[in-house]
Amino acid sequence: MYLGLDLGTSELKALLLADDHRIVGVARAPLTVERPRPLWSEQAPQQWWQALEEVMRALGKSHPEELAAVRAIGLSGQMHGATLLDAAGEVLRPAILWNDGRSAAQCEALTRAVPRLGDIAGNLAMPGFTAPKLMWVREHEPQVFARTARVLLPKDWLRFMLSGEAVSEMSDAAGTLWLDVGARDWSDELLAATGLTRAHMPRLVEGSEVSARLKPELAARWGLGTGQGQSEVLIAGGAGDNAASAVGMGLVEPGQGFVSLGTSGVVFVSTDRFLPNPAQAMHAFCHALPGRWHQMSVMLSAASAVSWAAKTFRFADESALLEAAASVAADQRARCPLFLPYLSGERSPHNNANAQGVLFGLTHAHGPAEIAYAVVEGVSFGLRDGFDTLRLPADMPLREVALVGGGARSVWWGQLLADIFGVPLTLYAGSETGGALGAARLAWLADGGAVAEVCTLPPVKQALVPSRDGAEGHKARHARFQALYAALKDQFY
Repeated sequence: MYLGLDLGTSELKALLLADDHRIVGVARAPLTVERPRPLWSEQAPQQWWQALEEVMRALGKSHPEELAAVRAIGLSGQMHGATLLDAAGEVLRPAILWNDGRSAAQCEALTRAVPRLGDIAGNLAMPGFTAPKLMWVREHEPQVFARTARVLLPKDWLRFMLSGEAVSEMSDAAGTLWLDVGARDWSDELLAATGLTRAHMPRLVEGSEVSARLKPELAARWGLGTGQGQSEVLIAGGAGDNAASAVGMGLVEPGQGFVSLGTSGVVFVSTDRFLPNPAQAMHAFCHALPGRWHQMSVMLSAASAVSWAAKTFRFADESALLEAAASVAADQRARCPLFLPYLSGERSPHNNANAQGVLFGLTHAHGPAEIAYAVVEGVSFGLRDGFDTLRLPADMPLREVALVGGGARSVWWGQLLADIFGVPLTLYAGSETGGALGAARLAWLADGGAVAEVCTLPPVKQALVPSRDGAEGHKARHARFQALYAALKDQFY
């Protein structure tokens, strides 16, 4: 039995996986984000631990025998978050999250300081990454920076609490701007540019390797690994949330990928080599398995833009908004408003922390359904812009694209995405458990499982094939969407 822990932005999820691929149990605990100032996004790490205690209590009540059989734990989590610890291991300030936009000036400074940044890290300096966050702390909270002895990513702080070990792995570390992504090692040059050294960093392992062992007192308290004469519970390296989702869906071979409709929107493709394209704000990261990388585009507001619109325009919930959007006839879509979904700035392809949301072209003829369609379409166009930044060589064709994330529950939205992308999308069973399932699978690999045995594709629920009907209409509205951003980008404040 294997336990996957997925530390997201809005919830912590725990999943129990049997070695015959059955998902035995799932528990969730909600998380909240604090936004004390414009562009800021923070969470208190203690909230993560409280959520972990909550899910472990829930699993202890519902699945005590399965918990007793757990051999290893895997960790997945939101990437880029800066968790600062002092020399005693105490948290110094709330963690600065992936969608925090305060460090734009520090990104510019880092780019000037290290002209080779894109070649080393495979990415542009963006406010979401960890390194510019530390530069902001050094400038604005010098007392905190001076006391910082260790910087951990969110899931790695959980590992520290679980084991007492400061460890990270390649896929999550690649999102810090401190990793030499091609070499899969910390870059002394990038660390020095932010006033840090290797001493501030956790040691590195691959995501499928053993990273640490669970503290015996926690194993006893939660009833973990007490069966079959076990003496210890292993903790796998784990993965950043998107790499973990890919492992959970079995998308680890070159050319396999997914589109994720989560809080943020992601287009992800696995590769067998380091293929950066920083000029268009595409991310090139290490995958969670040795000798593998991935390309990824990220938009900051995807399903979260739908949630915002549902609340703002008084829909009952997100499902009601999607139902209203689907009610707009195909021949009426050209008359709908356009929506720029940049509610939290944007990463791919614009790298613009100051980008803002826009609802453009409203008339008296427009009602809730047309606005709902515009919002869903705008998120889909933003994802298509990210998809267009991917660069796969001729010997590594795109062979499979899954649709995952909470938004994937809407088959109508999935079909709209397939039509706008112009590529087939596949809905797999259990796609909503991707990150936690991937974490559990990495635990299985760390316990000796083979990739071919562990990283299998789930059963297909539905294949979404692009429709030729309306293709020209989507193309024309996408062109207007892009022109609208170009016309407004210098007017954001």
